[in-house]
Amino acid sequence: MWISRATWRSPLLWNKWPFGKIAGALCAHGVVRPMAKLIPALSTCLPRMQAGERRFARCLEALLEDDYNCWYEMPVGNRPRYTDFIILHPGRGLLLLEVKDWKLENIRKINAKTVDLLTSSGMKTVSNPLEQARQCTYQLISKMEKDPRLVASEGRYKGKLVVPYGYGVVLSRITRKQFESTDLDEVIPPELVICKDEMVSTMDAEAFQERLWGMFRYQFDKPLTLPQIERIRWHIFPEIRINQQEGLFSEENDEEAPDIVKVLDMQQEQLARSLGEGHRVIHGVAGSGKTLILAFRCEYLRGQHSARYWYCATTSHWPLGFGT
Repeated sequence: MWISRATWRSPLLWNKWPFGKIAGALCAHGVVRPMAKLIPALSTCLPRMQAGERRFARCLEALLEDDYNCWYEMPVGNRPRYTDFIILHPGRGLLLLEVKDWKLENIRKINAKTVDLLTSSGMKTVSNPLEQARQCTYQLISKMEKDPRLVASEGRYKGKLVVPYGYGVVLSRITRKQFESTDLDEVIPPELVICKDEMVSTMDAEAFQERLWGMFRYQFDKPLTLPQIERIRWHIFPEIRINQQEGLFSEENDEEAPDIVKVLDMQQEQLARSLGEGHRVIHGVAGSGKTLILAFRCEYLRGQHSARYWYCATTSHWPLGFGT
């Protein structure tokens, strides 16, 4: 049985136990399992999440290890399409998922492109969620295929993207039995669906992960390297690119990826995206990225407001002003 996240972070655990000596042993014996990180932090996402998204996000944190990176509702690329969840793992690849809280009886008609859905405000025709995820995935893949450092230069997959990728749908209010009792599988392949009874935080972690990675058509033997992961993030999220020549963040839309890319690291990105509203104080040693986080936040606020604002802050002992 695993120790819960709350117990793992308990002051009692840290203050009274010889924590450094036992942590490795606990992890090695499966008593404690480091958890995946969600960006933005789950606590800041909860107010805007649908019920199914909340349940699925908690499953990701509970059932994936800490080498999984997960993003919620992020625009992809410079001409953004949105997908509900993006999952990146060095040994598995890139996965994009759409989550729908639809009841089976509310789906009146479905084809490869659209769904006729009965809602509280009447009948609506919406996009097929699998098609949404597919379009978002291929928009991103088409950009990465132009980066020679993300294309295999030799071997069986020479000329192909070094990043395995997949996409799928989470149906948070439809069980696997209900799904199989219909003809939904004619437009949404069963292996590309996670159902209500397959997204329970108490389920076996390996079974959950197998369901996720069953959405991939292929896998590579070699895991992604850290430089490759940074390049992938550079393509997915242009807003985290750092331009050392002209300013803190790049403003060009479709520039060719440089030989060496520089982006916010994962901790900086998570903090920058999880600040929330209101006043914030960021502490850190010199060179830890406080100014980068501040600049990212200003860029984010500029994108959220059409009116002109000035955002002022102080880093170290010097005031900074950012105009929008």
